[in-house]
Amino acid sequence: MKILVTGADGFLGWHTRARLSCLTEHEVVPVGRETWADLPGLAEGADAILHLAAMNKFTPEAEDANAGLAADVAAAVKAAGGSPRIVYSNTIHSRTETSYGRGKALAARTLERVAAEVGGHFVDVVLPNLFGEHGRPNYNSFVATFADSVASGQQPAEVNDREITVMHAQTAAQALIDALSTRQQLMTPPATATTVRGVLDALTRFMDVYATGEIPELRTALDVSLFNTLRATLFPAHYPIPLTAHADNRGRLVETVRAHGGTGQTFVSTTHPGITRGEHFHLAKVERFVVVGGEARISLRRLFHDEVLDFHVTGAEPVVIDMPTMWVHNITNTGSTELTTMFWTNTLFDPANPDTYWQPVRPEGS
Repeated sequence: MKILVTGADGFLGWHTRARLSCLTEHEVVPVGRETWADLPGLAEGADAILHLAAMNKFTPEAEDANAGLAADVAAAVKAAGGSPRIVYSNTIHSRTETSYGRGKALAARTLERVAAEVGGHFVDVVLPNLFGEHGRPNYNSFVATFADSVASGQQPAEVNDREITVMHAQTAAQALIDALSTRQQLMTPPATATTVRGVLDALTRFMDVYATGEIPELRTALDVSLFNTLRATLFPAHYPIPLTAHADNRGRLVETVRAHGGTGQTFVSTTHPGITRGEHFHLAKVERFVVVGGEARISLRRLFHDEVLDFHVTGAEPVVIDMPTMWVHNITNTGSTELTTMFWTNTLFDPANPDTYWQPVRPEGS
């Protein structure tokens, strides 16, 4: 399928493109601010449109802004002349009388109407409060705001505690992908119930442990998602994490992983000089690299970005580099002797669901 994704460079758009890129073979056409004016031409031949572009603010202008974005999509659908499936990223706030909610509700009606007019199919995907890696503080999510505060060693000035439902952006992305083939017109994927204070307490607890280089106890899927969100906030400024070597006349001992409960797997690899390992990314896995012998360059690139970050490490001074989710990474032996690296992941390897997707850190020609 040829799928047009509006808001492709935004928070949910980035997560959705990441999931589409590794779990489907669809042709994805990203649309952002810079290409918005080209929307009618880009929509030509599209089998489906994922409309994710939005103004996520509870301000007066949000009503007209979100309604206007949907009107642009509707006009592009008519101009393109096809009958695509239209999947809309809606919100539980569309049931409220806020300017943001009214704008999202109006957008849904606009898209449903144009889908009917052109003989397409409309799916309204109503999502709760989303969070995840690389959300913008004070904009995308209160979780992003809390993670930013905790990562900088601060606490929010005020916490309006209440019960709340949340969903990781990768779960939302999967719901949007499922909407590409459903016969339903309304989808309300299940969310996780928690409290605002509970989220802050979890992030604070994780940071207290992780600041020492140790892995906090991750009891639930929500814990893993919150921890990955915090790690993304900390990257790259928090790394590398230095390790303490205990030495005596017998040699050295270095504790590379101290995990506070849960599953996990450790393995060691050797790499010949000049050889590169990796060239892949993970959607959810927590993975740690520690070079314990030789010299190496660990390189990372965020999906759909060009900048490559390099960490030069050596076994003589062991440090931790934890791989953020949805960052392509590799390790290259830059020394003249064999490289020995210890790897740790928070999950046992499952061949049926390895959560490992190939992509080069440095694409050809870059």
